[in-house]
Amino acid sequence: MHLNRQLKEKNQESLASVLPITAIVLLLSITVAPLAPGTLILFLFGAILLVAGMGLFTLGVDMSMIPMGEGVGIEMSRQKSPLVSVAIYFLLGVLTTVAEPDLQVLAQQVPDIENLVLILTVAVGVGIFLVGAALRIRLAIPLRRMLVLFYLLVFGIAAVAPNHFIPVSFDSGGVTTGPITVPFIMALGLGIASTRSDANSASDSFGLISLCSIGPVLSVLLLGILYRPETAVYSGNELPAVETTAQAARYFLSALPHYFREVAFSLLPIVGLFLVFQLITRRFQGNQLLKICAGLLYTYLGLVLFLCGVNVGFMPAGQFIGATVAGGGQRWLLVPIGMLIGYYIVKAEPAVAVLTKQVEEVSNGSISHRAMGHALSIGVCVSVGLAMVRILTGLSILWLLIPGYTLALGLSFFVPAIFTGIAFDSGGVASGPMTATFLLPFAMGACSALGGNLMTDAFGIVAMVAMTPLVTIQTMGLASQLQHKLARRRLRYHMERVEDVVVYFS
Repeated sequence: MHLNRQLKEKNQESLASVLPITAIVLLLSITVAPLAPGTLILFLFGAILLVAGMGLFTLGVDMSMIPMGEGVGIEMSRQKSPLVSVAIYFLLGVLTTVAEPDLQVLAQQVPDIENLVLILTVAVGVGIFLVGAALRIRLAIPLRRMLVLFYLLVFGIAAVAPNHFIPVSFDSGGVTTGPITVPFIMALGLGIASTRSDANSASDSFGLISLCSIGPVLSVLLLGILYRPETAVYSGNELPAVETTAQAARYFLSALPHYFREVAFSLLPIVGLFLVFQLITRRFQGNQLLKICAGLLYTYLGLVLFLCGVNVGFMPAGQFIGATVAGGGQRWLLVPIGMLIGYYIVKAEPAVAVLTKQVEEVSNGSISHRAMGHALSIGVCVSVGLAMVRILTGLSILWLLIPGYTLALGLSFFVPAIFTGIAFDSGGVASGPMTATFLLPFAMGACSALGGNLMTDAFGIVAMVAMTPLVTIQTMGLASQLQHKLARRRLRYHMERVEDVVVYFS
């Protein structure tokens, strides 16, 4: 009964998240971007799968991935041999990254480099940086210091990398932290931090995702320098020919086996590691172990439905709407339409729900999931608007990334450490499967219609989505800090007035 109530609550949350973006697409389909009936049918079928998939996925994550990650983090922190811990963290980083569905999507769209080469390059980058991120928590090294150092290194290498490969490099950092990686790595950080008893342990539990997002950018930039993919050309996906609801249903049914296999491949390495961990440590017992197994099943089924919905239903709609708006007489509409879609689409990212809930719990409610969601929506709204400006003007992505990261890193010196960790983690979380399968095709459709360069202008939208939350969430932290200072100042003023009155009458 309790489980049914939880699932009902998760389904209601996912329905509230998916409805706004569905309504926006329906509105666009009867105004500026009329959709073919088959594309609209696929989109609506996809929306139904999205709601069901998100509900199952978020319930499964609560039951399995979070306890698993915390357990591994705690046990590894107690490990006396540093070499064993380093090897385990590196292996976890590599396996969870290879398992990430978003990375598979991106790899298939990058020309001139074999999928496996790109995936392994990104995975090694994440593995190395997960080791560094875990050691940072254990040694209590300030996150700000590491972020400044590594982003200086990133932009230094970007200065000598091929220009048309830079957007792909930054995109790879965004897609790496998706629905498989985020829950496990966030819980891992909580587990490692829980073994510390100092005052900063809660704020230091955040930051693993942000550092793990830097590794792929560096490794793919280096790969771009070595490969020199000067002749890179991208070819867009063809829209499926669907005319009836029966054809749409068959289309989804024919696609489901692929996603059952893909998600099984994604989860099996994590399940295998967990089994080895459980056999060695015997950490979980009885009902707790059964709950984790049931949670893994929910996670699996939810991710299958979610990925099938976004890839089969949302991707064609995104590409078609982008091309139609850009090909019309008022191409400037790309900017406000993109901003509107960006504001609501981030609410449908499955990992966002995981992050906002965890932030609320760790901060004891001082940072509410509602405030977090609002800040993320504003950030993604701005980022998609800027991405559309890039498509319209051909502006280099570095003209936006360098000032954006400079501002984000500058803010980190003025806000509490917990806000910096949350903000940089949020950037990776916001750029999940909805971005890769709706916003990226939207940008590619628009760029193709305008005759732009897909590699330099359309790619990079994931990177933009990953950047702007760093600024908006830290700005929220700065505003919160100023409010607390003003409240303390007013309290001191009133206390002084009371003391004056007491002195006067005495």
